[in-house]
Amino acid sequence: MKPFSFVVNEDLQINRKAGKELPPYDNEGLMDAYSQAVIYASEKVSPSVVNIDLYRKGGTPREPSSSLHKAGSGSGFLFTPDGFILTNSHVVQGAQEMEVTLLDGQVIPARLIGEDPDTDLAVIRVDTYDLKPVVFGSSAHLRVGQLVVAIGSPLGFQTTVTAGVVSALSRSLRSRSGRLIDNIVQTDAALNPGNSGGPLVNSRGEVVGVNTATILSAQGLCFAIAIDTAKRVAGQLMKYGKVRRSFIGIGGQNIDLSRNLVRYFELPVEKGVFIITVEDKSPAQTAGLRDGDILVELDGHPIEAVDDLHRLLTDERVGVETPLTVIRRTEKLALKVTPEESKPNKNS
Repeated sequence: MKPFSFVVNEDLQINRKAGKELPPYDNEGLMDAYSQAVIYASEKVSPSVVNIDLYRKGGTPREPSSSLHKAGSGSGFLFTPDGFILTNSHVVQGAQEMEVTLLDGQVIPARLIGEDPDTDLAVIRVDTYDLKPVVFGSSAHLRVGQLVVAIGSPLGFQTTVTAGVVSALSRSLRSRSGRLIDNIVQTDAALNPGNSGGPLVNSRGEVVGVNTATILSAQGLCFAIAIDTAKRVAGQLMKYGKVRRSFIGIGGQNIDLSRNLVRYFELPVEKGVFIITVEDKSPAQTAGLRDGDILVELDGHPIEAVDDLHRLLTDERVGVETPLTVIRRTEKLALKVTPEESKPNKNS
């Protein structure tokens, strides 16, 4: 099934002066198309969505003879056929044992592969093969107003489907480690406790986000980690069991650059990272970066967003002098920074 679109026929628009009227909308047809899109996405992805139960000492007894007790539950989804599951870090944090329930009711022990509290992502694994993984989409192609579907196990009700739209893009959300997670997708697809770690899906049945948080005092304010971020983090967790980063010591936000600025400085990008804060005694301060600078390039790589900077600040850059380019008012400056290894609760 291909994604649907609406085509407006200009000949059918109202022309009041000519006394013409627009024929009534085919409301039934529109709702049918909407329903089919949600049905397609949920049927394609639901077999890959799992419920995760966590156990540790203290709490409700798991069974009379067990010293472990159920400590909570959440959602996740298979992204490889050999049992790798993506979920939230806060879902699995502190668990001594985990069990995963598949759509068919099968309950399988799971183990932690790695977690990254800074992005609230984790990878766990079940030792089972020939499973059905999701298909990853791209969060870079999302548009505000686009239909999205959330699937998970809120309050233990497995494979619950809710639908809504992308409410906003490029939000920032503070993780439990204190670090800002950038490029968060805001949606009004209803999320509840237990939805955390489940997939946010587009009408093609592609995962475009990992559901992570709600604002309990509000309605329709729900958030998902962009799948482009999740793919990068999951790869490192599978390889290293953690995410190592380098650190230069700035806080920033994504901005659009004016065409005049791009042309005047012959920049390779039309976006950049506006530096809001520079930490004391940080590599950025040593390099001469200031509040209000616009970072547009690091080591020859264009910087259009904070996520670009995060991707480039890998462990290989620790202690390595790295050129960067910033715009400072009416100047284009070439500076050099030597990143340090990232410590807990550090930004870029």
